[in-house]
Amino acid sequence: MTRQIHVGGVLVGGGAPVTIQSMCNTPTQDVEATVEQIRRLEAAGCEIIRVAVPDMDAAQAVGEIKKRISIPLVVDIHFDYKLALASIKSGCDAVRINPGNIGSREKVQAVVEACKGENLPIRIGVNGGSLEKDLLAKYGDVTPEALVESAFGHIHILEDLQFQDICVSLKSSSVPITMRAYQLMSMKSNYPLHIGVTETGTPKMGILKSAVGIGGLLALGIGDTVRVSLSADPIEEVYAARDILKAAGVRRDGPELIACPTCGRTRIDLIGLAGEVEERLKTVDKPITVAVMGCVVNGPGEASAADVGIAGGVGEGLLFKHGEIVKKVPQSQLVDELFRLIEEL
Repeated sequence: MTRQIHVGGVLVGGGAPVTIQSMCNTPTQDVEATVEQIRRLEAAGCEIIRVAVPDMDAAQAVGEIKKRISIPLVVDIHFDYKLALASIKSGCDAVRINPGNIGSREKVQAVVEACKGENLPIRIGVNGGSLEKDLLAKYGDVTPEALVESAFGHIHILEDLQFQDICVSLKSSSVPITMRAYQLMSMKSNYPLHIGVTETGTPKMGILKSAVGIGGLLALGIGDTVRVSLSADPIEEVYAARDILKAAGVRRDGPELIACPTCGRTRIDLIGLAGEVEERLKTVDKPITVAVMGCVVNGPGEASAADVGIAGGVGEGLLFKHGEIVKKVPQSQLVDELFRLIEEL
């Protein structure tokens, strides 16, 4: 089990539930736009939010943003330790910074002491695209071993300053490299891991790469907090993360839909039914499993683990609950009757 840190009021690691993160794409100094986006993300299920702090205007905006949101706020800092100090003073909940990139030991110590004073954790974020030149020369390319060695280089700087409230990420745009890096790190360290595949692209391929990488790690018991990185509205990252956590079996927030792929026995508009059910389930917050099956012969049995479901026939279908048939219904009434059954659960 990993160590546990506190990011604001949210626990990360140490057996705490895996949390969902995202990052704003608004200019941080635009407080109104940033707060509005964070509130939308929180409503979608985001539990920790990160903002970029490229300059002092952004660092000074952190305090006002923090006052107007209710989830923990992480600041993303590169190179300039003064931005970290200003953000800490403004009231952030955690700092993402690589101590090896911000200069002298005195500068690193100033950030560490400020974090200690406010009980703030530091996330070390190793990225294949910005790996140190000496490690690239040593390993010949971005490799899992190089990412892990980079992480430990930064970790040792903090440990030398008696600081251990650390979270680590080791991201690459390659799914296999990312997964192997996290596996190696989990064997060598017990610091909590922020997992994700970086620079995955637009939603179609990005969600697929994230599902394979993040979901695969979660299925192995690796990962304490996640971010799905997409070239899209950040709200899509949160929706994707929720789905990945459900698919990996580590969380069950809201309903889960299972549906058969159809076959030659299907005599009902299964694809249309599944789409309608999926859309209407967006307003349901019960942790239930709902099945849409195409065959009245095998459907209820194949989906016996579902709480409720539909099994299609010829112009009609069966409603079933925990594998037991409830009643037969015309196709035009199937979805409405299904949701009446859901309301009764």
